[in-house]
Amino acid sequence: MRLRNLFMVAFCVFPLLAVSAQQITKFAVVDTSRIYTTFYRDSRSVRDYEAKKSQYQGEIKRMSDEIKDLRQQKVDADAAKDVAKVSRLDSDITAKTNFLLDYTKAKNAELDALKKKLTSDDEFYSMLYEEIRKIAEADGYSMVLSLQEGSSILWYSPTVDITDKVIRDMTTAQ
Repeated sequence: MRLRNLFMVAFCVFPLLAVSAQQITKFAVVDTSRIYTTFYRDSRSVRDYEAKKSQYQGEIKRMSDEIKDLRQQKVDADAAKDVAKVSRLDSDITAKTNFLLDYTKAKNAELDALKKKLTSDDEFYSMLYEEIRKIAEADGYSMVLSLQEGSSILWYSPTVDITDKVIRDMTTAQ
């Protein structure tokens, strides 16, 4: 009798456990930035962006070096007690520093706009999200999180990262 009751309980409980196991949410993460870099690394627009970035960094370095040189000249003039030269150099340093700050702010805004334009390519993102949807549906994921919105991800297992699979599938789809 006791064995029969045990089998009855097990017979009723196991199907309930199977149903509850099916309701567990399965999620994945994807690094869209890495996918973007993989596909657009050699594109002309990315090369142009990188060239402008290098050009601006070179200009900023040149201007910073010029300001450092002027500061050294001011120290030397101050040591020589040349008040007129110290005053002239001080106003030059202030003017060049202000220009450098404005230049840096303007060029960073320009680079940010170019980068935003690069990353908002609708055709690319349509293809990306379609691949993510297909993989998620085929592999049974309920949710796919972007690593770029990482503030909401406290921990994840590398086994749920489907970035490489998306890259592989997108490569074969082209």
